[in-house]
Amino acid sequence: MANQDTEPMSRLLKLAKKFNCFYLSGLHAGDCRAFVVDGQQIGLVRPDVMKELLNHPQVFQVHPEYVQLNPAFRDYNERSAKVEEVLREWRGGDKFVALHGWREEYYDVRAQFNTPPLFKMDRSATSLFGIRKYGVDINGYVIDPVKGLSIWLQKRSPKKQTWPSFWDNCVSGGLSVGFGIHETAIKEAAEEAGIPNHLLTKLKSGGCISIFFESNRGLFPNTEFVFDLELPLDFVPTNNDGEVETFELLPVSECLERILSSNFKTTSVPVSLDFFIRHGVITPENEPNFIQIMELLHVPLQTMYNQPHRKHKISTNGETNSLGRI
Repeated sequence: MANQDTEPMSRLLKLAKKFNCFYLSGLHAGDCRAFVVDGQQIGLVRPDVMKELLNHPQVFQVHPEYVQLNPAFRDYNERSAKVEEVLREWRGGDKFVALHGWREEYYDVRAQFNTPPLFKMDRSATSLFGIRKYGVDINGYVIDPVKGLSIWLQKRSPKKQTWPSFWDNCVSGGLSVGFGIHETAIKEAAEEAGIPNHLLTKLKSGGCISIFFESNRGLFPNTEFVFDLELPLDFVPTNNDGEVETFELLPVSECLERILSSNFKTTSVPVSLDFFIRHGVITPENEPNFIQIMELLHVPLQTMYNQPHRKHKISTNGETNSLGRI
């Protein structure tokens, strides 16, 4: 039997490994430490961030095996305010490239998706702490009588703080403080693509994908709630918030090549691959690495930070009873 490592790797599997680069390598290197808040691990901290955290011992306590937000901060508002003080200082001192994307858009940080938030953090800073982020993506498509299944893609504005001028899915947006999943989908569809409410009644949930990506901006354990939306043949998306340069409708084969190109947003690729799989475009018959790709579209982020041997039981004096570096 051939060694799996020596078997040919398809272009799609190479791409799947790219958007899961941290999950496949960095996660196991042992360089990151768990980020603990209120006795619960909610993130991971890289060495470059830990170095800066040492300058703020009243807010962040750096231990040999983990980093802890000061347990003296007891509630959502106090934690949020203390963390933001540090982040704004870093931003003013240009400490991290990730903070160039600061936009006064806040994410609630939770131990689990459906548990109460522990504090809030500017969207741009979540990657510095390996915070799991949640977003919404809409695959806008049409059934063309000549070209068949065709997909709308957007080209991001050159003024975007992240991935400027890259191609992207039709509609996407993060779950900000105060907005639910379906509510975010409706809001982003109107803002990014000018899709009216009467068309959004056909919005269908396609589940979710999860990946763990790393770049110079930090760690991205992302879960995206995916929706499909069949649009009328005569509908053309129009941007309303200045974040999209243009839209283009591509038949399946051309769309797949666009996604495989170097100018497509890496962390949006899995949403498109998931769409193609669910619609029978990518199958076990035409993709030799189908199973590996499927697994890499569903990285177990919700359990990764909460395995029994990785739980951190923090006592009131800040000591730990059970530690484990990831």
